[in-house]
Amino acid sequence: IQVIAYDLSLCHKGALMLVRYFAWLKDHTGCAQEDIALPADIRDLNALLDHLSARSDNYAKAFADRQVVRAAVNHEFANLDHPITNEDEVAFFPPVTGG
Repeated sequence: IQVIAYDLSLCHKGALMLVRYFAWLKDHTGCAQEDIALPADIRDLNALLDHLSARSDNYAKAFADRQVVRAAVNHEFANLDHPITNEDEVAFFPPVTGG
């Protein structure tokens, strides 16, 4: 038996960033996730939110109050000044509460 190991990162090639939306952000944007070709001038989460907000009124509404939007980059909580690249997976969600 021959075992072949594949490097799946070679399939992605950094062409598109995966962006996920949760809870009411998903409702406003109209999608749970999407692949985005990240423009070269977008280097952090704030710039990404500016870019997304300019897409439509729905996106602008979703990200109107950035104080209530939380983010994760590659499954790690991140501040909005966190740097990003096309190789990253970004998630946006409301504050998490417990009880």
